[in-house]
Amino acid sequence: MRCTIGIMKTLALIALVSTALFAAAPEEFSTSAGALQIIPIQHASLLVKAGGKVLYVDPAQGVYDGLPQADYILITDIHGDHMAPAVVDKLKKSSTVIVAPKAVAEKFAGALAMANGDTLTVGPFKVDAIPMYNLKPAADGQTYHEKGRGNGYIVTYGGKRFYFAGDTEGTPEMRALKNIDVAFIPMNLPYTMTPQAAAEAVRAFHPAVVYPYHYRGQDTTIFAKALEGSGIDVRLRDWYAK
Repeated sequence: MRCTIGIMKTLALIALVSTALFAAAPEEFSTSAGALQIIPIQHASLLVKAGGKVLYVDPAQGVYDGLPQADYILITDIHGDHMAPAVVDKLKKSSTVIVAPKAVAEKFAGALAMANGDTLTVGPFKVDAIPMYNLKPAADGQTYHEKGRGNGYIVTYGGKRFYFAGDTEGTPEMRALKNIDVAFIPMNLPYTMTPQAAAEAVRAFHPAVVYPYHYRGQDTTIFAKALEGSGIDVRLRDWYAK
């Protein structure tokens, strides 16, 4: 019996160390259906664990060795920091469900296409597709994200609503969101918005908790300072750890 317990403890330690090597520490949230964990991987890539299921959002950047295979994969857009077919191939199994906007879904056999405003359920997760786009061309004249091409997603589990904004500015659709428990918001020019603009948008829809992500090259403390006194729990994490 002692030997068995010892082996179990050793295996658990190995699993913990393996996760720590390849991803950040889990962020855990209580829901009516049990705990949900979100593990930042890198940039806009993250892992959600809940109800014995594994869901990835934009698995594209970072290291995936030692991470579990996917039950579900959500992809927001066609750009390489969000859509990486080689990473998807590594994570998927025969039963994996891939959910994406049409421009992405057509690149993956059997993927489920969602348009802005669509809702579907995959396993224990309800998924709402939220418009993500640039409000105007960038300073270089390019519009990197046209309205209607990509999706942000609200993932609901156990009564809690988790918003993964994708590549977007503070659109009217974002500002009009209600009852968001946890939000992941981008901030990097010329592709999305400044930390100050992100903070203004977040104040408008007032999630309980917000994480800056997709912020390469930006000072996220500016975002946090702009939200002081708002009552919003701003959580800064390192999405680019070496």
